[in-house]
Amino acid sequence: MKNVKKIISAALITLFATSLIGCNMIEKTPEGIAKTEVAKVFGTKITKGQINDQLAGVIKQLQTQYGTNYTTNTEAMTQLTTQKQQVLAGLINEEIVTYKAKELKLVPTDAKLNAEINKQLLEIKKSLGTDAKYKAALTQAGITEEALKARIKPSVIQDALKTETTKNVKVTDAEAQTYYNANLALYSTKPNTIHLAHILVKTEAEAVAIKKRLDAGEDFAKLAKEKGTDGTKDTGGELGTLKFDDTSMDATFMAAAIKVPAGKVSEPVKTQFGYHLIKDIARTNYPAKKFAVVKAEIEKTLLTKNKETAWTAAMKKWTTEANVTKIDKNL
Repeated sequence: MKNVKKIISAALITLFATSLIGCNMIEKTPEGIAKTEVAKVFGTKITKGQINDQLAGVIKQLQTQYGTNYTTNTEAMTQLTTQKQQVLAGLINEEIVTYKAKELKLVPTDAKLNAEINKQLLEIKKSLGTDAKYKAALTQAGITEEALKARIKPSVIQDALKTETTKNVKVTDAEAQTYYNANLALYSTKPNTIHLAHILVKTEAEAVAIKKRLDAGEDFAKLAKEKGTDGTKDTGGELGTLKFDDTSMDATFMAAAIKVPAGKVSEPVKTQFGYHLIKDIARTNYPAKKFAVVKAEIEKTLLTKNKETAWTAAMKKWTTEANVTKIDKNL
């Protein structure tokens, strides 16, 4: 009889405890929450505490923008969720890099690590101008100098691993020649220029409809004034004369503009601003420099590109090996 009572009593206690947990009446301590697993990489846990350690500055910004009760604001919480996912992605990347660097015995010595960390720290201080501005930046980010050093460390390890991983990457003469032939405009004796106008609208459907009207013979400037949505509409969409490599313009826009035949209008081009119809009013093309003159420059460009490709492939392979698991609900 006593055994039956004990079993019933134990069952009731378990049931009661389970119901309390379900109702959040029993809560984890801050220490317990910090230890909550949010991901696992090569069998190593990434915890909620590691995520939260990097969110202090974000939370300060949200409190400033939305008030101390920011957690009740949908927009604020959407931003916070996005930030958490980005931090987690970064920590997963760091864990993969650190694991492989240790496995391949490529982690720099403590002396080299500290020297590089201090070098980067000094560069950060110089970029901010004064010690007061540096300290203010730390306060705004919600971190200490030691915490900043800890965040720099993984990037130093990654640089060492990346250097070793990509050390045998080469650029062939054929690659360089092919790139030169396809990008003659980048190596002109003088900067090539193009006189442009555009019509910017919000949707592709609008752009397609306007293009049909242009193809039917309607005036570009008139349609720009009627349909354009930016400040150029009152001047017929005029953008003036621009260099092919004008960095003040959207890169996607300029890449498309360069391909538009002289005197013609492009098909709809999507950029971060919307959909453009781009008119090539006039252009000035200069002859390209000889291949031999720019070969070294091209090889440098392609070497950087090829190394990035090799590094991306290596990281993709290691990520598969890492058997990454994420528990998004614990974020």
